[in-house]
Amino acid sequence: MTIDEAKQISIADYLHSLGHDPVRQQGHNLWYKSPFRDERVPSFKVNTERNLWYDFALGEGGNLIALAGKLYTSSDVSYLLKRIAEQAPQVHPASFSFGQPSSYDEGDKKTTIIPLTSPALFSYLSERGIDLSLAKSICREVRFTHNGRSYFAITFPNRSGGWEVRNKYFKGSIAPKDISLIRKTESPNHVCCLFEGFMDYLSFLTLQRQGQLNFAKVDRPDCLILNSVSHLTKALPLLASYADIRCYLDNDHAGTDALQQLKQTLGRRISDVSQIYSGCKDLNDYLINRNAEVAQKSRVQDRPIRPRRI
Repeated sequence: MTIDEAKQISIADYLHSLGHDPVRQQGHNLWYKSPFRDERVPSFKVNTERNLWYDFALGEGGNLIALAGKLYTSSDVSYLLKRIAEQAPQVHPASFSFGQPSSYDEGDKKTTIIPLTSPALFSYLSERGIDLSLAKSICREVRFTHNGRSYFAITFPNRSGGWEVRNKYFKGSIAPKDISLIRKTESPNHVCCLFEGFMDYLSFLTLQRQGQLNFAKVDRPDCLILNSVSHLTKALPLLASYADIRCYLDNDHAGTDALQQLKQTLGRRISDVSQIYSGCKDLNDYLINRNAEVAQKSRVQDRPIRPRRI
């Protein structure tokens, strides 16, 4: 990766790959809790138009390389470029269809979308508690090379032809980054379920298949996946067409702030479903914990009863 290539990477996308999402958005500015320290009030700003960051507590800012320098406490540019490439492999924009494997080739970079087949990815999905038959019908597998290294991951489409990319070791995206909308009927639907990420959406479907989430059972609701809370603003016009919007957002400050913004904008149409998984980080965390409890009960029930000595 060159310096120019690194500067083209979205700082917001890179922070997302590290697990940092904005608390709120003001125009082109995204506000975060600083990735450099624990804080309650966000003091870290990213300007998405200029692709620059600024930490008000430190009085420092700059481009992605400067950010990596602070994150990895190094001024060695070659080392920082390597860390950037390893942490969030960047795939150039491409549009793919679900029908046939698609590929994009530029130099040593080749990207292919195929059916989900990798045992390692199946293992990762199982660790997350996801029903594999559901995952195979909804997700695809992306395989690509970058700087001579091969990568593969689960991928999920958005409405603009881009893809969310995820495996056990990283989260990223194939540009353009956007929301995902799954319409379940051709006619207008009055119910929409809202999720932050596609892993929460897969968790929702898995729990429904298990007979859980009775509160959520409706006749084929539409589902909207933000793929980052920073996309909430662009989702609002779509959500405004629904009479009943059920929010499965994360139990953190970003999720709470997003819920408040939704309530202020759409009022009584908003339902907070996070009460179902209170005490868990998100819906997938709830699914993992529930599966562990079910497995533990099964082991106890299957344990042979030893005769008591008289």
